[in-house]
Amino acid sequence: MNQSSANTTVYLEQIPASKTVIYPQHLKGHFDGRTKRRLGDAVGMKNFGVNLTTLGPGAWSAHRHWHTRQDEMIYLIEGELTLVTDSGRQVLKPGAVVGFPANSGEGHNLVNTGTGDAVYMEIGDRLPGDEVFYPDVDLMAKQNTPSYKFTRNDGSEF
Repeated sequence: MNQSSANTTVYLEQIPASKTVIYPQHLKGHFDGRTKRRLGDAVGMKNFGVNLTTLGPGAWSAHRHWHTRQDEMIYLIEGELTLVTDSGRQVLKPGAVVGFPANSGEGHNLVNTGTGDAVYMEIGDRLPGDEVFYPDVDLMAKQNTPSYKFTRNDGSEF
């Protein structure tokens, strides 16, 4: 065992709440009420990400999407969310755990259709070569470490 590695302890209030949206400008609607605290990054995680996300009323987690390589999971801590998938809509209550396996082709997103904030943990791996498909908008993304490069579905630039 390597004794030179150190544990990192950070308290939530030390982690900035980001409202950054990385989509192209014309697709940034629906996200004004979303904030993320990048917990995994704050403690040096490299192989997977963990975010504490808050969605205000009416806010979306993302455009409905699916990943080719990245597994995702969410755990709802507080509030109520509507999970939107190819199969329909499902209301989630605190304690719900939902997984989105890589390459399922099942588009998903979360929408806060309630009147109060919803808070959840999102966890995903960081395998190289991931691509993301957005079935409701003319958008795809290819991993361009550490982020993603967005194009139209035909590969043309915005």
